[in-house]
Amino acid sequence: MARTIIEKILSAHAGSDAKPGDIVDIFLDTRAARDFGGANVVKNLLDHGLEVADPSRTVFTFDCNPTGSDQLYAANQQRCRTFARERGIRVYDIDQGIGTHVAIENGLAWPGSTFVSTDSHANILGAIGAFGQGLGDVDMAAAWAYGKVWFKTPETVRIELVGLPSKSATPKDVGLRLLNHFGANGLLGCAAEVYGEYADSLGLSGRITISSLATEMGAIILFFPPSGEIVGHCRKATGRNDWAPVFADEGARYARTEKVDVAGLGPMISRPGHPEDAVEIEAVRGKKVDSVFIGSCTNGRYEDLEEAAAIFKGRKVAPGVVAKIVPATDAIWQRAMKAGLFEIFKEAGVMISNAGCAGCAAGQVGQNGPGEVTVSTGNRNFAGKQGKGEVYLASPRVAAASAIAGCITDPGNMPDAAAVFAAPAPSKAPRKKETLAPSGMKPLVIKGRVWVVRKDNIDTDMIFHNRHLAITKVEEMGPFAFGNLPGWEDFSKRAKPGDIIVTGANFGAGSSRQQAVDCFKALGIAAIVAKSFGAIYERNAINAALPIVTSGLVGMEISDGEEITVDLAKGEITRADGRVVQANPWPKAQIEIYLRGGLLG
Repeated sequence: MARTIIEKILSAHAGSDAKPGDIVDIFLDTRAARDFGGANVVKNLLDHGLEVADPSRTVFTFDCNPTGSDQLYAANQQRCRTFARERGIRVYDIDQGIGTHVAIENGLAWPGSTFVSTDSHANILGAIGAFGQGLGDVDMAAAWAYGKVWFKTPETVRIELVGLPSKSATPKDVGLRLLNHFGANGLLGCAAEVYGEYADSLGLSGRITISSLATEMGAIILFFPPSGEIVGHCRKATGRNDWAPVFADEGARYARTEKVDVAGLGPMISRPGHPEDAVEIEAVRGKKVDSVFIGSCTNGRYEDLEEAAAIFKGRKVAPGVVAKIVPATDAIWQRAMKAGLFEIFKEAGVMISNAGCAGCAAGQVGQNGPGEVTVSTGNRNFAGKQGKGEVYLASPRVAAASAIAGCITDPGNMPDAAAVFAAPAPSKAPRKKETLAPSGMKPLVIKGRVWVVRKDNIDTDMIFHNRHLAITKVEEMGPFAFGNLPGWEDFSKRAKPGDIIVTGANFGAGSSRQQAVDCFKALGIAAIVAKSFGAIYERNAINAALPIVTSGLVGMEISDGEEITVDLAKGEITRADGRVVQANPWPKAQIEIYLRGGLLG
């Protein structure tokens, strides 16, 4: 039977044929936990009396707070170090950089391998033809303890890039074009393979940039078939020849084929709040900026810094604008320094930080303040994700040009003089919330009143903001549920144990954070009914025994306070007037996990 890349990789690691829709246990070549998720992984293992199955395949990567600037982060990092010393686990500490990039550099992943991390962008590994997946804390604890976890084999979408972009475009612009084409959930729950003349021409950094945006399209992973250059890089990194790259079979079955026109494509930019709201730069050209960030797992490679340096050379950052650069790894940092790029940056007035995630996490440079307008080379600009201001997503070339111009622009359209700075507007401090007690186990038939949230693509930063990620006690998470969702900031005060949330498509998009599930458990929420769920969020909820149900109930005439009854096994929702609405019945595997109180129960 002809198979796609993901079907072949999962089949090889399951020891059996993995067809779309099949749930299989997958052997994991490398299992990585980061500094914020790692502490909860350790806690889950210790609480359940579990040990690490294979320390040689297990690593910590500290990339969210490489400065150790936050006491809770510092405590969590040290807790992980102690655990690692006791069990002989490797730690890529705060001086090494972003875990997924460290994995590629150090041969922890290779074409055809499986790699998991407490990082929702672990699917970056699709850039080298490896299967990477972000897992929540419970999921990762199971991976560490047993060396494998369950996966549902996804359908594969074939993406064909048609034509060649203009010389002014970069891989980031092509990635934003894909976001514009697919939206936030156009690849929801699917794997994807990218083909075409432009795709074939890309080196490692360009492939990483585009693959890193898969999560923002709802995809499980976005694969580039490995080129000779990629295979050679990975042979050198692993120091081994006992693996072979994986390619789709001729005649493999795809869910669909999407042709995306990139012919003549120029600079793109994503407007604040939605990575998929990508437009041509003309739509926002001239917008005054306060700060610029160049880095992240999307655009922190050496080639990205080199492009930025070419624009900064001989120029100065606009007065009042703060420009920040964070290389993805220490190896890239060292290379850039030796090549003289840092001298160019410093003469231009750019701040350089040590390697790490930077703006995407609360513990390093890159966060912005209320009213601040930032041009970022990251992959997410959800409200509140990178601070309290507005974040536009763009390429390193556009970011560097905007830093010099003081407004959004590209290198081909630099103004004669920098834009005049405008002072930011003040904002109110976030409201505090009360703590509510968590609820106990629920039966397979649940009855409760509903809260109807008529929104699609509610991301995990809206559900549980990243500034609270250092919290490890579930009972302390409830007050922050929906704390960053406009109009629902006081949800934790109004909700009662036994309530049911009814919402739209792609609920839980974004990060792999377990807290976005556990905050509802802390409030005693009985179930969440959504049109669809983000892929990682769905796993986290199942593994935490939080009842989630897929149904289009939100599209019907249903109001807050209505009482419904949900039969999880049958997939039926009975409304107060007796009408029955169909939902997806739970598979046996999900019921078993639920009834034993969770994956680790």
